[in-house]
Amino acid sequence: MADDLAQRAAQQARELQSEKWWRLERRLADKRAAWFATPAGRPLAGLAATPRQAFEALFFTYLGLDPAHLRVVQEDADEIVWQSLNPCPTLEACALAGLDTRQVCRAVCERPTQRFVSRMDPDLRFLRSYEEIRPHAPHCLERIVRVPAEPMLRLALEEARASLAEGNKGYGAVVALGNRVLAQAHDTAGTDNDPSRHAEVNALTRAVKVTGDPNLCGAVLYSTCEPCPMCSSLAVWSNVTAIVYGASIAQTAALGRSRIHVDARAIADNAPACLEVRGGVLAAECLELYR
Repeated sequence: MADDLAQRAAQQARELQSEKWWRLERRLADKRAAWFATPAGRPLAGLAATPRQAFEALFFTYLGLDPAHLRVVQEDADEIVWQSLNPCPTLEACALAGLDTRQVCRAVCERPTQRFVSRMDPDLRFLRSYEEIRPHAPHCLERIVRVPAEPMLRLALEEARASLAEGNKGYGAVVALGNRVLAQAHDTAGTDNDPSRHAEVNALTRAVKVTGDPNLCGAVLYSTCEPCPMCSSLAVWSNVTAIVYGASIAQTAALGRSRIHVDARAIADNAPACLEVRGGVLAAECLELYR
């Protein structure tokens, strides 16, 4: 076991020093996603899982870790919080390569873990504390929390209605980290006389001011309408983990809205970091804004 850990850590250290980290992230995400096509993973795909089920599937079924090394410190029906104490090749690799786990885990490991959890239930979000992470703390503090998309989209709908009341075009957006709403906003291109002031731009820039960090890894951008290429690209550069929207570009274009016909998934597929895209949440209510 110790020899295997040392070999894996040495290999990972070499990869961290020689490869682009976004390539390592994507490779790990693809590996974890592919597991759901195996006999072990197939029953778990789309399970509408609880946080506990996702936690056990990831760490015990998939990774085969010892439960004694994952100490649950808080749990209810919608959240599980634990302290990771397991032997970790990434931790050892960072020590070998002289790298900071706060940077490596955020850039390489977090979104592949979210990709795994999302395959079980897209409303589950994986979050890691970057204040409590080894070797800067005795453990890594992590959690899986259920964040239903519909309430977030309803906040975005409220913003969109405020936009229409102001004489703007009726788009709304929310940025949330877990259940914490970092920012909500609507488009102000008309009232601000600035064509860049889309709802998603306003929400993302406000979220960055709230966190004091241009890296919004772990956060989700919720929007009443599928973000345009500009807004999807800003989501990439602000490093959100997911985009969730109501009406699609194709649907709103069919209603006569002027749209650039490049969907958010095309931007995500060509992005350097993993970005989830999920559409159709409260789509009918969102479409009513644009009729």
